[in-house]
Amino acid sequence: MPKFIIERDIPEAGKLSGAELQAISQKSCGVLNQLGPQVQWVQSFVTADRIYCEYIAPNEELVREHARLGGFPANRISQVTSIIDPTTAE
Repeated sequence: MPKFIIERDIPEAGKLSGAELQAISQKSCGVLNQLGPQVQWVQSFVTADRIYCEYIAPNEELVREHARLGGFPANRISQVTSIIDPTTAE
């Protein structure tokens, strides 16, 4: 199943409180439940003004639908073509 990285431009995302991040996570999970098991949220990384999310989904359209239903920005969606890490160098 394809993996996607979603860039969400959210000004001052790094200043969101734990409660705010929890509410965003709960909203996301609720939408995922509506969409069914074919779309999976793996993890997200919060930076100063952006959240990077890793999703597994059959296509980009379902990732966009998740963003639309959740009211989340999806400024850029990129399909992962390869994964590398330090062991790739061996």
